[in-house]
This record gives sequence, C-alpha cells and structure tokens, in this order.
Amino acid sequence: MTADDAGAETDAGAASDDAAAATDGSVAASDDLGGTSEVADVLPRPADTLAEAVEAALAGRSAVVAVGVPIRLLPAVLAARERSSGPPWRIACRPGVVDALSRALVLGTAVAEAVENDEIRVRTGEPLGHGTGGTLFASPDRVDAVVGPRGDRTLAATAVDTDSAAADTDPKAVDGARTTAEARYDAASPATVEMPSRTRLLADAREVLDDRFADDLEALLASLEPGEFGRTTEVPDRTLLVALAARHDHLFRDLRTWVGTDGVGIAPAQEFTGDRQALVDRELIESIKVPMGPGRPMLRLRAVDDALLRARAEEVPSVLRGRFALPTDADGRIREDASREGRRPVWERRRW
Repeated sequence: MTADDAGAETDAGAASDDAAAATDGSVAASDDLGGTSEVADVLPRPADTLAEAVEAALAGRSAVVAVGVPIRLLPAVLAARERSSGPPWRIACRPGVVDALSRALVLGTAVAEAVENDEIRVRTGEPLGHGTGGTLFASPDRVDAVVGPRGDRTLAATAVDTDSAAADTDPKAVDGARTTAEARYDAASPATVEMPSRTRLLADAREVLDDRFADDLEALLASLEPGEFGRTTEVPDRTLLVALAARHDHLFRDLRTWVGTDGVGIAPAQEFTGDRQALVDRELIESIKVPMGPGRPMLRLRAVDDALLRARAEEVPSVLRGRFALPTDADGRIREDASREGRRPVWERRRW
C-alpha cells in the first residue's frame, strides 16, 4: 500500500458509492463515518466489527497518529489507548466530532479524561481523501487504513516487517503513509473538548454535593455505553443528573452550582429547570420549598418513586426510561389511566 493508497477514493468514486447506498436496500445509506452527527445518533452501535478491528489493531502500539477519526471509531481508539503506553497519541477527528462531545456526557468526559492525562491530543481536520474510508492510523512500524464500500468497511494493514495481522509488508509505504498522517495532523486545528474530565467531574461533585452522589455518578458512568444519555436523547443527561441528586435530597441550587458553566460546565444552570419539572410531572421526584433566610426559598430535590429510590445507580437509567415511555397529557403529566395501569398487579393488567 502506498501513501496514496492509504487515502480514500476519488470524488467520482464517492458519488457512485453514495448513489449505490441510496438505491440498494441491502446497504445502509450511512455507515456513521461522517463527522457531523450527534454522538447519540451514532452510538451505541452493537456488534461493530470495524470498531472491534480498530481496537485490536491499535492496542499495544506506540506513537500512533490518526487522521479522519469519526465518532463511530473514537471509543475504540480510547479503549486501545488504555491498553497501550508511550507518548500521547495524536488524533485528528473529523469536523463536528469534538463539538458533538460537548453534548455527550459519557464519551465527552472519557475523551476529556484522556486529554487531561496526556494520553491523547485531539485536533479537528478533514478526513484523508474524499471518498469512502478517509481514516488512517499510523505508527512507526505499521499503518492501518479504513477501506471498502459504504456499509462494508474493513481495515487494511501494511507493516514494516512481517506481521501476521498485516496483509502487506512494505516499509516505504508505511513511512510514506505515516508522513502523510503527521502532515495532516499538524495542519489540523487544535480543539478543546467542552466537557470536564471524569476526575474533575467526580472531585467537584464530592466537594459541592457529597460522596454518595459522586459514588452513584461514578458507577453510572462506568455502566453506560457511549451515546447513552446525551443532550439529544429522549431522556437527556441533565434529567439523569437531576434524578441522581434527588435520590440524595440535594438542593437544586447546589446541583446547578456544580453542573453549570461556573462549575464543571456540563450545561448552563438555567437549562436544568425543565428537566426538574419533567421529573416532577412524571411523579419521580418532588421539589420542596426550603426557607433559607431572606429572598426566595430554595428547592430541595427529593425522590418519591420507590423504584428510583431503591435502584442501584446503574439501574437508574432503566427506571427513567420506563417512566418517560408512559403517555402524558397536555401538561406533561402521566395520564391517569397509564399511571393506574402501571401500579396494578401484573396478573390484573389487561392484555392485548
């Protein structure tokens, strides 16, 4: 494989590939290698053989330079980096990827953690080439490129020496492709992940709220897949955090102090009001007015739903999804018929 081979196909090839994807029902119209989607639109992606191949190929390698990395492959890169050592990996993500991380609690905090620990350095740049593929992973001894038609991407490897996992052995091609990757990374724009690292997120939670809340949050983040409970999911990350705070009777003000732009910066504090009301309307929590001296009373969050109170931290998402799936009336409250049906013993419920 030459340095040019490591790139993608021509514009004409891309156009014909897109046309085939749009007309052939057996091929997905998008394989989520673009850079403009929200994380929740792409992940989680079950049984992703390409991501599995990327993680296996990169694990244990050093001095990796990657260009054209899409949202879909970012978790695999992080997982491989955790199994590797050496200097920080240089990652040039596709346009839109780093911005999307600011609205993805699980993946965004994981990437921010890796950046803070100097395990990776993130930039934003165009993919390599203009057709299919466009993603390249290069290290001193091996290069892996995403190749193949849309809907059937694979990883093609070329090594300096004999490598059982590489189809080709071509030292000059590896050197040329790595030079290309480094040049593309250097030309990419520095990018900041607008999410706190996991370490900062939890440390500030312990300081502003308490250890119980932080322990719940730590267990929860460890159990969630990238893409779950993002800013654009049906039950967003803000709602999840309000529910966690209500399990420990925290003041709404303290939660917003911790999470707002003057705190860890997950989202503006004022945006959490709607999420609090949604939980109240669905009879999961209540807001109790607490006199706190002159001025408006504070609101204390309190969980009132037994399932929410008794659930382990990693079970809270299931409780929220179940309640938010119930039909609501025009005011956003659970319809009485749905609420009653949910509380009746299972043997008395109607079946149809």
